[in-house]
Amino acid sequence: MHFLLTLTLLVVIAAPSFGQPLNESPHQVWKVGERRWTPEDEAQFGKWVEENITEDFFIRHKIPVDCADVPYAARWIYARIAHLPAAATTKDDKWVGHWSTEWRRLPTHSEWSKDPRFRAALLFVISETTTRTLPFDTYPIRIDPGSITAGTPFFVTESHSGIIAHVSLDGSQAHPLQTWEATVPAKIQKMTQKSFLAPRPESTIYSGLVKFRWPVWVKGRWQYLPSKEHPFYSEEQYGSEFYQGSGDYVEAVAKRMDPTVYDPWEKMTKVMNTTARYVRQRVAIVLAGYERCHKGGCPEGSELWEIHSTPGRDGMIFLLMDHLKNLIESNHLDQEAVKEKMESIYILISPDSKVTFYHLYQNCLWLSPHPEDSIEARWGLRKCELIHARIKNANASIDFIEKTYRKKDPNYANFSVEHQFEILSRLFEEWAKSECHPPPAPPPAPKKGKK
Repeated sequence: MHFLLTLTLLVVIAAPSFGQPLNESPHQVWKVGERRWTPEDEAQFGKWVEENITEDFFIRHKIPVDCADVPYAARWIYARIAHLPAAATTKDDKWVGHWSTEWRRLPTHSEWSKDPRFRAALLFVISETTTRTLPFDTYPIRIDPGSITAGTPFFVTESHSGIIAHVSLDGSQAHPLQTWEATVPAKIQKMTQKSFLAPRPESTIYSGLVKFRWPVWVKGRWQYLPSKEHPFYSEEQYGSEFYQGSGDYVEAVAKRMDPTVYDPWEKMTKVMNTTARYVRQRVAIVLAGYERCHKGGCPEGSELWEIHSTPGRDGMIFLLMDHLKNLIESNHLDQEAVKEKMESIYILISPDSKVTFYHLYQNCLWLSPHPEDSIEARWGLRKCELIHARIKNANASIDFIEKTYRKKDPNYANFSVEHQFEILSRLFEEWAKSECHPPPAPPPAPKKGKK
């Protein structure tokens, strides 16, 4: 009852009262009238993200994004649809919002995707905001299912950000939180769905899992509701007690979101079914890509490559398979029984060809994401050449991380490089196990920046 009363008071505070009428200009980006954010609106925002944001969302709407753009773009688009307030702090410390009139000369339209005025404002916002501006526009939240919903942003210091794509509280995923993330530089691209992965957040900038602040109309002007007055506010994720009984931040978040202890075989079966669903969804994508690209014309980096490639999906499949392996080994599940179950699941990869789930479990690292490759290569049936390509890609990723993040964020660089070296280690093991020749040159030792 006390919590409901608090929420009611917050809604009253957020209403356009204070004796000041809200005079909206016909030239502003969109009108909000009496609409203000409430906990119910946050829940509806999460539902909209679940139902509408897909890996190709920004391709379909021709919006170039990088990692920091995804949280801002999703929030502004939904606010425009729902006629709710939205704001953003720019790189040069300016504040823009739905009330801004800089785009007054452009026409407007009832549908956001066809609205030139809104699209111009949105492109300005995502070009003028970064992970450095997120701390000014967000606040830290409680880590529980009531606070974390789809659309909830997360960010890692000044390096990376994304949003929660789905919340799974039934044990069917490697982690209760799945994310939508994009890469730099900004371009029209597919997003990647991943399991939540982030280093320990920093309380100095309130990184980690956050929510956008609510713009409110106070004394004749728009301003943010103070962070501590938002209903989901909490700094618990920065305290040492948050980590008790957990190995790291990722595990601590998982336990807060879904503390259920699952039967190991039941958990494995749930994750296997989830993985098989991702794999079956990949079939149509691969076949469409092969039809369009097998004769060439879809080079990496092109718009057609972005549409028909599958690096994000393949990465998610690998993470789920890796989680399956850990479940099987850590719980000492019967290997023969597991193999029998996996071999009973068939994936029809073309009208006249199929593979078993067990084949994919053994060879998931060698799924090719490239739409110009053969169907066989796309499904890991040309293993050695794909291992070699993955080793080159991992080394290229290390070079990119070192050049991009080593000086400005050494902690994130260490975290990311270590992850790539774990991948390389597995690649070299598989190269040797598969008796591929000749052996590739070993990678250089990882650099270490200051902690």
